[in-house]
Amino acid sequence: MITVDSSAAIALVDRRQRCHSEAVAALSRERFRLLPAVALTEISYFIERHQGQHRLAIFLRDLIDGAYAIDSGTTDLPRILELVERYVDLPLGFVDAALIACAEWNGGRVLTYDYPHFGVVAGEGTIMLVQ
Repeated sequence: MITVDSSAAIALVDRRQRCHSEAVAALSRERFRLLPAVALTEISYFIERHQGQHRLAIFLRDLIDGAYAIDSGTTDLPRILELVERYVDLPLGFVDAALIACAEWNGGRVLTYDYPHFGVVAGEGTIMLVQ
């Protein structure tokens, strides 16, 4: 199982992203893809704003068709708070902290192109960045 960060989900949909081919290749090797529910708003916003309604509809169809499992993460709130407080200097926001908490519960593998934030946390060993 791999937990997919917003940057990777957006790169998968947006062919103009420099990481598009890399995201396609990485996710084609994964049978189970997981998105934290809190990331859906962020992903949808960026797709709609930069790619338009057509690409947003493609993403929504992928969700409906089961391309991703959605993790509600309601039990992760204490861990999210712990991460936000620990990494206040990054700063690590709510969505990134939720993704890390989600990944920790689900094998620790994360596909992201947001290396400055996730690289620091991965360096402590609770998650592993997939390339």
